[in-house]
Amino acid sequence: MIKDLDNVVLTVDLPQYRLAVGDIGTVVMVHANGSGYEVEFMALDGETLAVTSLAATQVRPICHKEIAHVRSVAA
Repeated sequence: MIKDLDNVVLTVDLPQYRLAVGDIGTVVMVHANGSGYEVEFMALDGETLAVTSLAATQVRPICHKEIAHVRSVAA
């Protein structure tokens, strides 16, 4: 079960926030026993790119032996 402060992986593109499948965010609030989450997405320099409410189907937990990958966010 995903809980507060867990890192999660985005499973859908969110072009309105310039986010893509595979981007990693941090859960800052769990809604209705895990039916959704408030998730913060940050650049590696600490700049917050977006904080948004997402359905449980739009994120997943990080799995064993996954590795992060860096990409630039379009302006």
